[in-house]
Amino acid sequence: MKIYVDYDDCLCETARSFSELALAMFDKNVPYEEIRFFELDKAFELDENQYDQLMIRGHQPEVLLSYEETPGASEVINEWLSLGHDVSIITGRPFSSYEPSRIWLDDHGLKDVKLFCLNKYGRDSLIYNSDYSLELEDYYKMDFDFAVEDSPKAFKFFNHLPNLKVLVFDRPWNSECTFPNNNYTRCNDWDSIRKIVG
Repeated sequence: MKIYVDYDDCLCETARSFSELALAMFDKNVPYEEIRFFELDKAFELDENQYDQLMIRGHQPEVLLSYEETPGASEVINEWLSLGHDVSIITGRPFSSYEPSRIWLDDHGLKDVKLFCLNKYGRDSLIYNSDYSLELEDYYKMDFDFAVEDSPKAFKFFNHLPNLKVLVFDRPWNSECTFPNNNYTRCNDWDSIRKIVG
């Protein structure tokens, strides 16, 4: 099987870190459990300049390397790899964050997964001098059986795969979203994802 896995808030606890950064940088106290929007400027009530600063800081190598693993992620992905499944990490992070992102994966026992940086959210203007390792036209030529994703804004990237099973990692910002069709299943943790993929 071919499996797509999003990076932030599927593999690691990015939003928890951004919540701490928003408090430290701008005195915006929004605990992780109260993050109601995927768009962090909206979630933390930041102006354009503050959002810019937050995204730049959040993509610094030392910050990327500090993110805690989402419990069970590397264990389940390594099980899939041992069974011969093809796993691709497809992140909206810019390619400038590729090296620390790759190191994080390697440090968490995920040396055999492929990592692609796809411009999912048009953030290239926020991370200066950035580009991406995977263009949309090439992404749309890829095929997957399952996808693990937390962002409702990313659902549109699955429209070309009518048989794809999308496992939506339950997060506060997607708790009230409407799924596009019956191929979408809410999953509370990696154990429930494991049971569905088999």
